[in-house]
Amino acid sequence: MFYEPAKKDHGLPIDPYRSCVVPRPIGWISTVDGSGRINLAPFSQFNNVGLDPPYILFSAGNHRTEHRCKDTVANITATGEFVYNMATFDLREAVVLSARTTESGVDEMAAAGLTPAPSRLVRPPRVAESPIQFECLLHQTIVLPGVDRASTNHLVIGRVVGVHIADSALDATGKVDLARLRPLARLGYAQYASVDRVFEVALPGATIGQN
Repeated sequence: MFYEPAKKDHGLPIDPYRSCVVPRPIGWISTVDGSGRINLAPFSQFNNVGLDPPYILFSAGNHRTEHRCKDTVANITATGEFVYNMATFDLREAVVLSARTTESGVDEMAAAGLTPAPSRLVRPPRVAESPIQFECLLHQTIVLPGVDRASTNHLVIGRVVGVHIADSALDATGKVDLARLRPLARLGYAQYASVDRVFEVALPGATIGQN
């Protein structure tokens, strides 16, 4: 089949686009507003985009009903800071709870039964139950126009200035034990996946774990 996204002429019950770029890491982003109120939300358009220095990015759409940028983007714009928390299989229910659209000022971390942990270099707290967290400073926000205001996206790029890794997240060799942590990934529709099997493929002349 072939279709043009602008025409939405795929002829299927549900747009298949998001099921064609998978799996996608989940960026579980914690922020605070100017008054210090906590916000926590997961974003499935998320990834690492640099190593030295490290950068990460995520894309957030507008509120569908209010046609304004989401609280996460508004908070980062106001404070210039945010925290990425790894979403894992054990935390899947809390991740889904924090995805609910709520009124501004609602503490999704508390609503999901999670514990705020102080960061060292930025104001937003970390999710204590998450095994890995990145403290980030805003580098740049790029507005990606949509067909209307509701479908406008904000691409947020952050520079990672601090990395927290729980001792229990490391195996005996000092590597992050991904098969045990089972990071969550977003698929299409209402589907998720988790990493529960890891394998290595050696490239000629490459050092394992280098990239």
